[in-house]
Amino acid sequence: MVLFNAIFMKIIIAGAGEVGFHLAKLLSFESQDITLIDNNQSILNIAENQLDIKTIEGNSASISVLKEANVEKSDLVVSLTTSETTNFTTCFLAKQLGAKRTIARISNAEFLENPIGIDFDSIGIDELISPENLAAEEIKLLINESAFSTSHDFEHGILKMMGVKLGKNAPFIGKSVMEAAAVFPGVHFMPIALKRKDSETTIIPRGNTIFLECDQVYFITNRKGLKELYNLIGSVKQKIENIMILGAGRVSVKLARDLSNEGLNVKLIEINKEKAIGLAELLPDVMILNVDGRNVDLLEEENLENMDAFIAATGNSETNIMSCLMAKSKKIKKTIALVENMDYFNLSQSIGIDTLINKKLLAANDVFKFVRKGNIVELAKLIDMNAEIVEFIVKEHSKVLNEKIVDLNFPLNAIIGGVIRGGKGIIALGNFEINLGDRVLVCSTPDGLKKVESLFL
Repeated sequence: MVLFNAIFMKIIIAGAGEVGFHLAKLLSFESQDITLIDNNQSILNIAENQLDIKTIEGNSASISVLKEANVEKSDLVVSLTTSETTNFTTCFLAKQLGAKRTIARISNAEFLENPIGIDFDSIGIDELISPENLAAEEIKLLINESAFSTSHDFEHGILKMMGVKLGKNAPFIGKSVMEAAAVFPGVHFMPIALKRKDSETTIIPRGNTIFLECDQVYFITNRKGLKELYNLIGSVKQKIENIMILGAGRVSVKLARDLSNEGLNVKLIEINKEKAIGLAELLPDVMILNVDGRNVDLLEEENLENMDAFIAATGNSETNIMSCLMAKSKKIKKTIALVENMDYFNLSQSIGIDTLINKKLLAANDVFKFVRKGNIVELAKLIDMNAEIVEFIVKEHSKVLNEKIVDLNFPLNAIIGGVIRGGKGIIALGNFEINLGDRVLVCSTPDGLKKVESLFL
């Protein structure tokens, strides 16, 4: 994977829908040179009024439109329209006209799951991105770690980022980070960010930071540390076997197929009769129910109370939230709602839903790592916090090379959460010496990221 070393880039985004608009918003905050292309002038007007970007009305799969956007000088072209054909054509033309790198949004997961024999580079596409695929993968991670509200794997799970709201039964409430870590021999987890109840301030924890009830806390852990984390938060890993999914969109269909292939019992609720019949043929190992999932009595007839997890993934955010609240009232262990409105993230914990999933945020994160400078291979923005985790590769010129963490001039608003070395995940403390080729996970607020990046250049 090729990454850019310049912090200032000329980026063209095709498609001003939810994913494209949100990505443009994130990138505009980074002071990037952004051009947004869309056929809908009214949407572009909103973008122009809210963001410091350029807009062009027209079809991105047009040579003249791309030339108007100065595609020959672009560092990155991201085509995020709802049409795969448009996205493929846009990337092909952009590369032919001189764009350095291209990313195409797809809806057909087959392109990602079975790419053998298909050379997308030859048609000018450097990367493929599927918001639906990313959402389904995120939900699968959360199903596997049922006590946590957020999860992200680094290097296929060698290190994990886990987010959780601390309940009153968590044994380390009122204790400091150092006191919590001292409970176990050896350290296999590291708190990297937290936010207090009713506060908008993101705290990067230090040894003397005290854990309080209702704190939203993010940890980096390795495989050994997961069991310790469950103990520390006063929970046990619950076995998830029976899952009910509301709505049969692309996310739901992929999720139902994957979970049933893992041997789980999946019920998929779809109100449209013709669609339900088609899905029954497509997913023979999934129970397809043609009922109105908003009707509690009907869901109870389908043994809702016996479900271990309830996932609401219709196209309506409010329906998904209300359905999950209803499921939570039935004491279901895990509830996950797919939402489009970012404002809802501030409500998820307070109203009782375990996790909210936002496709556009996941997709923006996936594209975002191509924009950061430095030897960055992965990036994850923390939901509802003003911080992100960045994975750096240590090169020969990196200032951190052969230095102990305690000796680094590291900003207070950033912390090293873990290091991947030789295929192993290490929770690195002060005396840990960073070596060539190490993959270092750093959590930082925006104020500290520039200083952090300078240490790895």
